[in-house]
Amino acid sequence: MLNLGDMIQYINRKTGEVCTEKVYGEATLALLYGDGLASKILSYTLLPLIVHSPLVSRLYGYLQKRPSSRSKIEPFIETYGIDKSEFETTQFNSFNDFFIRKLKPTCRPVIADPRRSAMPADGRYLVFPTFDRFFVKGQEFSLFSFLQNSVLARRFADGAMLIARLCPVDYHRFHFPCDGLPHVPRLINGSLFSVNPIAIRKRVSIFSENKRVITEIDTDAFGTLLFIEIGAASVGTIQQTFTPNKTVQKGQEKGYFEFGGSCIVLLFEKGRIQFDPDLIENTRKGYETLCRFGESMGLGTF
Repeated sequence: MLNLGDMIQYINRKTGEVCTEKVYGEATLALLYGDGLASKILSYTLLPLIVHSPLVSRLYGYLQKRPSSRSKIEPFIETYGIDKSEFETTQFNSFNDFFIRKLKPTCRPVIADPRRSAMPADGRYLVFPTFDRFFVKGQEFSLFSFLQNSVLARRFADGAMLIARLCPVDYHRFHFPCDGLPHVPRLINGSLFSVNPIAIRKRVSIFSENKRVITEIDTDAFGTLLFIEIGAASVGTIQQTFTPNKTVQKGQEKGYFEFGGSCIVLLFEKGRIQFDPDLIENTRKGYETLCRFGESMGLGTF
């Protein structure tokens, strides 16, 4: 499906340009998920310890919350060209405090058309209008394994799928894509593999192995959809900030990821969304599309 080489390239939706991603922790990713002998040894020794042990994630998360971690903020901003003018505040108590920063509402206007759903987060997007059997590099992704629920797997088997990959440089709060009634989230505990394409192209089952939270949302415009947050490398905590069983509005905050890379998957029932053409075309060509929270995702089919 995706033609991912050593470089990770995506299309900037705003400019239409093909960009090469500056990968945070690239050397570590290449070492842990590469094809060399050292990588193969580490994949059997160090990698299981990192991704399966909650203690590793907790320790790393603890260090990012220490006041001493503030010294990392300015170099990080400069290295990755993050726009500080968007920040709600520039006063942070730790690196994690910076990581879960809020933005000024005017920076991410939410598309007003009630027929259109909005992007739930800043990230790199793939869309699949007719999800049936999903392959990456010849590996099949199992919807049943992913959802751990046979009823939901059958219900969404012929539907549509959106994947949003959030990098450490991104704004890491996520939002509801449309008006609706969200139910109580369901946690599926799991590992914390990286969701970077370097890792996914070798092991698509990462989606079904990682820690994830599934929320069913009833909507008028898009039927019932599933909003799924997936924890990844160094993300030990997925925080929910909404109130279950209480109606929400499009663009309302749903929660946030603490430090690390992470991923969001949205599943729609068959025939309930028509993704925007540029997202479909870019995915068909093997590119992710860099989008911002609040931009149009697609039209609901009433």
